[in-house]
Amino acid sequence: MHLMNSAVIRLLLPGLAWVLTNGIGLAQQVHSVQDDAQVVALLRDAAAAQTASAGSFKPYHQFRFTDRQPESGIEFVYRMTDDSGRAEKAIHYDHGSGVAAADVDGDGWVDLYFGNQIGGNQLWRNLGGGKFANITESAGVAVKGRVTAGVAFADLDNDGDPDLVVATVRDGNVIFENQGQSRFVDRTSAAGWTSRWHSSGIAVLDFNKDGRSDILITSIGKFSSDVRTNEYWVGLTNAFSGHLFPDRSEPCVLYRNDGNWKFTEVAQEMGVAQAGWSGDASSCDINDDGWPDLYVLNMQGDDHLFVNMEGKRFENQTAKYFPKSPWGAMGIGVFDYNLDGRFDYLLTDMHSDMTGGQSQLRRGFNSGVERAKSEAWCSVTWTDEFLQGASNNIFGNAFYVNQGGGRFVESSDRVGLETYWPWGVSVGDANADGWEDVMVTSGMGYPFSYAVNSLLLNDGARFRNAEFLLGLEPRRAQRVSKESFTLDLDGDDRQHALGKGRTGKLLVRSSLSTRSAAFVDLDNDGDLDLVTNEFDDVPQVLFSDLAQRRNLQFLKVQLVGTTSNRSGLGAVVRVKAGNRQFSRYLHAKSGYLAQSDLPLYFGLGEDVASEVQVKWPSGRSQTVPVSLRNGLLRVEEPAN
Repeated sequence: MHLMNSAVIRLLLPGLAWVLTNGIGLAQQVHSVQDDAQVVALLRDAAAAQTASAGSFKPYHQFRFTDRQPESGIEFVYRMTDDSGRAEKAIHYDHGSGVAAADVDGDGWVDLYFGNQIGGNQLWRNLGGGKFANITESAGVAVKGRVTAGVAFADLDNDGDPDLVVATVRDGNVIFENQGQSRFVDRTSAAGWTSRWHSSGIAVLDFNKDGRSDILITSIGKFSSDVRTNEYWVGLTNAFSGHLFPDRSEPCVLYRNDGNWKFTEVAQEMGVAQAGWSGDASSCDINDDGWPDLYVLNMQGDDHLFVNMEGKRFENQTAKYFPKSPWGAMGIGVFDYNLDGRFDYLLTDMHSDMTGGQSQLRRGFNSGVERAKSEAWCSVTWTDEFLQGASNNIFGNAFYVNQGGGRFVESSDRVGLETYWPWGVSVGDANADGWEDVMVTSGMGYPFSYAVNSLLLNDGARFRNAEFLLGLEPRRAQRVSKESFTLDLDGDDRQHALGKGRTGKLLVRSSLSTRSAAFVDLDNDGDLDLVTNEFDDVPQVLFSDLAQRRNLQFLKVQLVGTTSNRSGLGAVVRVKAGNRQFSRYLHAKSGYLAQSDLPLYFGLGEDVASEVQVKWPSGRSQTVPVSLRNGLLRVEEPAN
């Protein structure tokens, strides 16, 4: 195994949660194993190795992403709960929050909404030229005083602009109507939303094909106590054993959109309420019957595939299609990786990678482990009783390649899609060659070791690690950790484990880590940029220079439904260009805990688009000839 695989480097980096002085003359200075300089040196070696191997890369990679967060004006800072910091509990608060992207004001520039745990969410308007302005207060979408998990933009009233859904932990979910002019109004009470579960991910779909978009919000399960601080519900100390306690299970909610901002909660009657400890979900069409199905991830047990029975109910058919699913799944991507016209399923498994025990996770790992599946099934602590039966589970990522006829083959190792400590999956054609690529966000932050985000370029057969080649790693140039919190060892923190034998104040640093990411063309130059929501840090606003490096062939397709829902959610869009055909299923998932109202992006390589075929949710099929060489094509559903 060579260092070109960024995953190997993650194993070589011992724990970064060390304690340093706060720069004001304190006597104590404590390091665990390595400091930033040592870690950066290892990353530099990995970058050199990846560069040296680049000659064997088939995918185009002569371009770079550059983080322009400081120049962008975006000053959002993600603030975590103390349970993920000074209290240091193994708890689901460390799963973070999402980022969503949409053109909220119709000016042609994609705006950004960042979820937060403490201090409120933020909406940043895209001014063009790489600049953004904070319009949170005037827009009315801060959702202060609640811990946000999932965020989603979706046109819920079919008026042509994206509305907003926010899932929060135990303090109720929120739905906003976009009234234009970058102003939103809270419709939660009118909508009849009253549930207060430990909500997480959001999937938007028109499950009954009545032309209105419905909303599924997953629930993790009870991981907090009934004690509340001013900002959050204090977490339980045994949260990650929660699946062993039936009384901690919580249902997903499915809001049927009845129009005029009225919703009816129908998860129980539709058969999707009980889905385990679910952090996220995505719509799909597993059997190509035109009815949107639901893949609901389970972070502590078996995943669930709910097949839509013509809008009347959902039926759990997981075993039929996926006899084995990841045990600790976090993220999902549904896309056609090999251009055979069939949709494949990538699932990332975070929790199986946590089986080494706390001491090993802080200490670091040995190379050779990371690109292999986890050995959770034979762990001393992760017994079969804890796993509640592991014979039908995969411990690691799963990539189900669609063979047609309802048959899937798990191929994650064969195609190079095993990663470490993964969160979400963002799918997009980063190099515009026609093959969709994958961004996998990774890392845990305090008190664990640094983990590298993976950008995997698709060559049509395998995925190639290119995060160092393309400038995504290291995340912050020479900085791989940050000041996270300060302990007062003479005060409230005198009993903290890090304070043994010490007094005064200690500044605690934590490794950088990423939760949510979205591919989006921020500067309208025809290539895909990346934006992330970091944990306990500022976001990355990564601009690609691909459009400046080569002549691009691309097409953006925006659907306008008439009989179908306005955004065309659930449509299948195929673009013919040269001898190739590119397929997209419009589910609008943009990464972990995120959903966005965006045009579909098709990189075309050296080809030029000739026609677009749309299979609408209504069942109508439409073929549109394309004369546009590059740019945005609006396709409106025919009325008859």
